[in-house]
Amino acid sequence: MTEKPTPSGDRIAKVLARAGVASRRGAEAIIEAGRVQVNGVVITSPALNVTERDRIVVDNKPLAEPEAPRIWLYHKPAGLVTTERDEKGRKTVFDAMPAEMPRVMSVGRLDIASEGLLLLTNDGELKRTMELPATGWLRRYRVRIKGSLSEAKLDELRNGITVDGVEYAPVEVKFDRQQGANAWLTMGLREGKNREIRRLMEAMGVVVNRLLRISYGPFQLGTLKPGAVEEVKQRIVRDQMGLRETPKPSMVKRNTKGKRPPPKRGTNASAKAKSTGSTGKTPRR
Repeated sequence: MTEKPTPSGDRIAKVLARAGVASRRGAEAIIEAGRVQVNGVVITSPALNVTERDRIVVDNKPLAEPEAPRIWLYHKPAGLVTTERDEKGRKTVFDAMPAEMPRVMSVGRLDIASEGLLLLTNDGELKRTMELPATGWLRRYRVRIKGSLSEAKLDELRNGITVDGVEYAPVEVKFDRQQGANAWLTMGLREGKNREIRRLMEAMGVVVNRLLRISYGPFQLGTLKPGAVEEVKQRIVRDQMGLRETPKPSMVKRNTKGKRPPPKRGTNASAKAKSTGSTGKTPRR
């Protein structure tokens, strides 16, 4: 039996994600809702490959040429939800973005009571890559608990535990200091299950009363103030994400001085991922 040739091009949902329309899963939902046309025909299934020759329209607007992948660091304050829209009417992190910010998606989430580093990107495929457990990036947190934990309890966490039938992988955990009735821990995890740290602490018999994410893979919160946004330099995005090809000039968004991002230099790309400013302006040097 002759095998059918593999269709050329990329899946439509992947193309929409790369253009920043939505994450790949979100793009599939948009397609199934009948909001996408390819060559004048409404499609309702993501099982379609498209090429540069195809004309794609979303919500009656031609699909824009994708920009170079970009990443921002955001210091999320407590009290904001990490969704585009909240059914309870609570303020979201996207409501708090500067007006000049382009459309962005969050890389993973922080719950409403959590603070600290939240990565943002304009590229759905980049978002998906950074969220995959296979990427293996460590997420590091400062955790304040009411009470204290013995080294024996911490060793349980280091070996991995099961809570209500859910297996949690070993986590990195270090006791920092006791502060009155509270204790501070530093924790690092790679899986990032929903509310993982809070559930692990509850299983240990203590309650988290503050949770601050200080790093996500090579990207660090540093001295970024609550509510502030900084863009990661393009050369660091390329180095950290393995983007070997320099974006085409037509796809590079110029800054206010008409200069393109600085050329790649021989620096250590795993160093602290500092940024350009809240709206992609000329990088600070």
